[in-house]
This record gives sequence, C-alpha cells and structure tokens, in this order.
Amino acid sequence: MTNPLVQAFFVGRAVAEVVNERLEVALTDALSEVGKFDAEAREQLRQFTEEVLERANRAAEAANTGQGSTSTRQPGSEPVDVQAEIDELRAEIALLRTELQHHRRTSA
Repeated sequence: MTNPLVQAFFVGRAVAEVVNERLEVALTDALSEVGKFDAEAREQLRQFTEEVLERANRAAEAANTGQGSTSTRQPGSEPVDVQAEIDELRAEIALLRTELQHHRRTSA
C-alpha cells in the first residue's frame, strides 16, 4: 500500500465495518433489554390480575355464604371497606396501564 489514497480507502472501509458491527451489537442488546422488560411487566401484570381475581372470588364466595358484608376483616388487620378496596385496585390498574403505554411509546 504505497498509494495513500488506496490506504485511506481501505482504512475508511475497515472503520465503517467495525462501526457497523458495534452498532448492530448495541442495537441488538438494547432491543433485548426492552423485550425482557416488556416480558417482566406483562408477567407482573398477569400475577397482579390473578391475585385480584382470586381475592374477588373469595369475597364473592364469602358474600354468597352470608359471611360477608360491605366490609371484610382480614386476619390481623382492621376492617376494610370493600368498595374502597375496589376503587384503589382500579386506580392501580389505571396507573399500570398508563405506565405500560408510556413504556411502549418510549421504546417504539
């Protein structure tokens, strides 16, 4: 490589290849992390939903057997207003949905 123009061409080409490979790795890693976060968020939402439905089913069963009223007593706690609990759960679900939509918008 005695000609400096030829040498500059090959150096430039090598730089472009290395930069391209590193960008590809970085992008792949970033997309992997986003996918992992999305999967974890979905799993947490699924677990939350299952827990809510389980508690709702228990409360409905207790109400059907005549043991329930507008408030329930959890072991070792003060009486809880069922409607207030439902309102809090709905607010948490709305907050989770908002956070999930925000995450989807920022990761897109």
